Amino acid sequence: MRILITGGAGFIGYHLARHLLATGSHQLLLVDNLQRGKMDADLTALLADRRIEFRQADLTDPAFYPTLPQGFDHVYHLAAVNGTRFFYEIPQEVLRINTLSLVLILDWFRRFNAQGKFCYPSSSEVYAGALEAFGILPIPTPETVPLVIADPYNPRSSYDSSKLIGEPFVIHYAQHYNFRALIVRPHNFYGPRAGYDHVIPDFCRRIAARVDPFPIYGADNTRTFCYIDDVARAMQQLMDSAATDGQPVATVNIGDIEEITMTELAEKMFAVAGWRPQRIEIHPAPEGSVKRRLADISKLQKLIGWAPQISLEDGLRRTYQWYQNHPPR
Repeated sequence: MRILITGGAGFIGYHLARHLLATGSHQLLLVDNLQRGKMDADLTALLADRRIEFRQADLTDPAFYPTLPQGFDHVYHLAAVNGTRFFYEIPQEVLRINTLSLVLILDWFRRFNAQGKFCYPSSSEVYAGALEAFGILPIPTPETVPLVIADPYNPRSSYDSSKLIGEPFVIHYAQHYNFRALIVRPHNFYGPRAGYDHVIPDFCRRIAARVDPFPIYGADNTRTFCYIDDVARAMQQLMDSAATDGQPVATVNIGDIEEITMTELAEKMFAVAGWRPQRIEIHPAPEGSVKRRLADISKLQKLIGWAPQISLEDGLRRTYQWYQNHPPR
């Protein structure tokens, strides 16, 4: 298969590329602007494989698309501006880059690659607006709940708004231009090389530094954490499956099933590290953080029979070891 991955230097893109190279005779093209994804030692080693090519490019520049090859079997459009700091500091750029890059690549795809299949990762953040607006959200949360922008004046909504509007772009482009497409909604992916801003990398950093007292924000908030190798496997199997070829476009949650509190997560990580602080300080959850997030993955299981293979303990061990060897600079 010939496969294009935009955002290929990022967290999901890098691990998806590794997984694809390990599971088939694929030829990959990775595209990234390297503003957030890094040409680090891991990516450099990956690109040494002859089956993979890398291009640095701005996906919001229409001049790039005439240079893009055609004939890809699968296209994973992972490129997006993510990260809470950016939502508050440059919300207009989050909206512009995420929406414009999607529109441009969809226009390229429907004109020059419509025989292929298109994958658009949305986000579990699209559910946040319904909870904020209506004060209730089914737990576990199915793909069919209404999606709303609760407060367009809140800069934090820039990311989930861009993903929310991206979904109907994919749905209606695919329907009108008659190509195959898939929307996935990720829920709290984690693993090596995930940056340093999310809760698990932050715990890794503070545990390695032996921070004591150890602060935990939103101690009773719950999440499920899905290891990135399981995520890559789910995405590939969904793209490979004929069950996601038809119309309307399939929208599928991807996430784990073990719901834990932030305190329980910290305790598991202390056990992995073989160290525990003398004192824990409990702080309120960050503003805008939801109390619970748990995906209903019954649709994912029905479509491809998927189940997580990497236990939370094993995944946290692998992740902590990587962050020990790659401290923030």
